[in-house]
Amino acid sequence: MKVVIQRVSHASVTIEGNIVASIKKGLLVLLGIVNDDTQEDINWLCNKISNLRIFEDENDVMNKSLLDINGNVIVVSQFTLHANTKKGNRPSYIKAAKPDVAVPLYETFVKQLELQINKSVQTGEFGADMKVQLINDGPVTIIIDTKNKE
Repeated sequence: MKVVIQRVSHASVTIEGNIVASIKKGLLVLLGIVNDDTQEDINWLCNKISNLRIFEDENDVMNKSLLDINGNVIVVSQFTLHANTKKGNRPSYIKAAKPDVAVPLYETFVKQLELQINKSVQTGEFGADMKVQLINDGPVTIIIDTKNKE
Protein backbone atom coordinates (compact mmCIF):
# COMPACT_ATOMS: atom_id res chain seq x y z
CA MET A 1 0.00 0.00 0.00
CA LYS A 2 1.11 3.46 -0.78
CA VAL A 3 -0.39 6.63 0.64
CA VAL A 4 0.01 10.32 0.12
CA ILE A 5 -1.01 12.05 3.34
CA GLN A 6 -1.78 15.74 3.28
CA ARG A 7 -2.36 17.79 6.41
CA VAL A 8 -5.36 19.96 5.63
CA SER A 9 -7.32 22.81 7.14
CA HIS A 10 -10.18 21.83 4.80
CA ALA A 11 -10.80 19.03 2.29
CA SER A 12 -13.78 17.77 0.35
CA VAL A 13 -14.74 15.24 -2.30
CA THR A 14 -17.39 15.98 -4.90
CA ILE A 15 -18.98 13.38 -7.21
CA GLU A 16 -21.34 14.47 -9.98
CA GLY A 17 -21.79 17.87 -8.35
CA ASN A 18 -22.58 16.46 -4.88
CA ILE A 19 -20.23 16.87 -1.93
CA VAL A 20 -19.85 13.35 -0.50
CA ALA A 21 -17.14 14.11 2.06
CA SER A 22 -15.99 17.26 3.81
CA ILE A 23 -13.69 17.88 6.77
CA LYS A 24 -11.97 20.74 8.51
CA LYS A 25 -8.64 20.15 10.30
CA GLY A 26 -7.20 16.72 9.68
CA LEU A 27 -5.79 14.52 6.95
CA LEU A 28 -6.59 13.77 3.35
CA VAL A 29 -5.26 10.28 2.62
CA LEU A 30 -4.85 9.14 -0.98
CA LEU A 31 -4.59 5.32 -0.92
CA GLY A 32 -3.09 3.11 -3.62
CA ILE A 33 -3.40 -0.67 -3.36
CA VAL A 34 -1.45 -3.47 -5.06
CA ASN A 35 -2.27 -7.18 -5.33
CA ASP A 36 0.05 -8.37 -2.59
CA ASP A 37 -1.18 -5.93 0.09
CA THR A 38 -2.37 -7.65 3.26
CA GLN A 39 -4.04 -7.05 6.60
CA GLU A 40 -0.55 -6.57 8.01
CA ASP A 41 -0.04 -3.62 5.64
CA ILE A 42 -3.38 -2.16 6.71
CA ASN A 43 -2.61 -2.51 10.43
CA TRP A 44 0.87 -1.00 10.13
CA LEU A 45 -0.29 1.89 7.94
CA CYS A 46 -3.35 2.78 10.04
CA ASN A 47 -1.19 2.84 13.16
CA LYS A 48 1.40 5.02 11.41
CA ILE A 49 -1.21 7.47 10.08
CA SER A 50 -3.05 7.91 13.37
CA ASN A 51 0.16 8.45 15.36
CA LEU A 52 2.19 10.49 12.85
CA ARG A 53 3.22 13.68 14.67
CA ILE A 54 2.63 16.30 11.99
CA PHE A 55 0.35 18.77 13.78
CA GLU A 56 1.69 21.76 15.69
CA ASP A 57 1.77 21.93 19.47
CA GLU A 58 1.52 25.14 21.52
CA ASN A 59 5.12 25.99 20.51
CA ASP A 60 4.44 25.63 16.76
CA VAL A 61 6.47 22.41 16.64
CA MET A 62 5.06 19.42 14.71
CA ASN A 63 4.65 17.28 17.79
CA LYS A 64 0.98 16.23 17.83
CA SER A 65 -0.77 13.38 16.06
CA LEU A 66 -4.19 13.06 14.51
CA LEU A 67 -5.26 11.36 17.75
CA ASP A 68 -3.89 14.22 19.86
CA ILE A 69 -5.87 16.87 17.99
CA ASN A 70 -8.99 14.72 17.46
CA GLY A 71 -8.64 15.42 13.73
CA ASN A 72 -10.76 14.14 10.89
CA VAL A 73 -9.85 12.05 7.86
CA ILE A 74 -10.96 11.59 4.28
CA VAL A 75 -9.65 8.50 2.48
CA VAL A 76 -9.71 8.49 -1.33
CA SER A 77 -8.73 5.48 -3.45
CA GLN A 78 -5.98 6.44 -5.88
CA PHE A 79 -4.72 3.66 -8.15
CA THR A 80 -2.54 6.18 -10.00
CA LEU A 81 -0.13 6.21 -7.05
CA HIS A 82 1.24 2.98 -8.52
CA ALA A 83 1.90 4.45 -11.97
CA ASN A 84 4.99 3.19 -13.74
CA THR A 85 6.49 5.98 -15.86
CA LYS A 86 9.81 4.37 -16.85
CA LYS A 87 8.87 3.61 -20.45
CA GLY A 88 7.27 6.10 -22.80
CA ASN A 89 4.95 8.92 -21.86
CA ARG A 90 1.80 7.00 -21.00
CA PRO A 91 1.88 5.72 -17.41
CA SER A 92 1.23 2.03 -16.85
CA TYR A 93 -1.00 1.05 -13.94
CA ILE A 94 -0.29 -2.68 -14.15
CA LYS A 95 0.88 -2.78 -10.50
CA ALA A 96 -2.39 -1.35 -9.16
CA ALA A 97 -4.83 -3.95 -7.83
CA LYS A 98 -8.02 -4.55 -9.80
CA PRO A 99 -11.32 -3.75 -8.05
CA ASP A 100 -11.99 -7.36 -6.96
CA VAL A 101 -8.84 -7.19 -4.81
CA ALA A 102 -8.69 -3.46 -4.11
CA VAL A 103 -12.26 -2.79 -2.95
CA PRO A 104 -12.24 -5.22 0.02
CA LEU A 105 -8.79 -3.97 1.09
CA TYR A 106 -9.91 -0.34 0.74
CA GLU A 107 -13.02 -0.99 2.85
CA THR A 108 -10.99 -2.86 5.46
CA PHE A 109 -8.45 -0.02 5.57
CA VAL A 110 -11.21 2.53 6.23
CA LYS A 111 -12.77 0.39 8.99
CA GLN A 112 -9.37 -0.21 10.62
CA LEU A 113 -8.55 3.51 10.55
CA GLU A 114 -11.94 4.26 12.13
CA LEU A 115 -11.12 1.85 14.96
CA GLN A 116 -7.67 3.38 15.33
CA ILE A 117 -8.90 6.99 15.63
CA ASN A 118 -12.22 6.10 17.31
CA LYS A 119 -14.37 8.10 14.89
CA SER A 120 -15.88 7.90 11.43
CA VAL A 121 -13.63 8.28 8.42
CA GLN A 122 -15.14 9.95 5.39
CA THR A 123 -14.43 8.61 1.92
CA GLY A 124 -14.79 9.19 -1.74
CA GLU A 125 -16.37 6.48 -3.86
CA PHE A 126 -14.15 3.72 -5.18
CA GLY A 127 -13.81 3.98 -8.96
CA ALA A 128 -15.84 7.18 -9.30
CA ASP A 129 -14.75 10.35 -11.09
CA MET A 130 -14.05 12.49 -8.02
CA LYS A 131 -13.17 16.13 -7.64
CA VAL A 132 -10.92 16.46 -4.60
CA GLN A 133 -10.47 19.90 -3.14
CA LEU A 134 -8.12 20.73 -0.30
CA ILE A 135 -6.27 23.44 1.50
CA ASN A 136 -2.94 21.88 2.36
CA ASP A 137 -1.92 23.23 5.76
CA GLY A 138 1.79 23.95 5.92
CA PRO A 139 2.09 22.60 3.26
CA VAL A 140 2.65 19.19 4.81
CA THR A 141 2.62 16.19 2.46
CA ILE A 142 4.02 12.79 3.40
CA ILE A 143 4.37 9.68 1.22
CA ILE A 144 4.43 6.27 2.88
CA ASP A 145 4.86 2.89 1.17
CA THR A 146 4.31 -0.25 3.26
CA LYS A 147 6.78 -2.08 1.01
CA ASN A 148 9.51 0.34 2.13
CA LYS A 149 9.23 0.63 5.94
CA GLU A 150 12.33 2.68 6.65
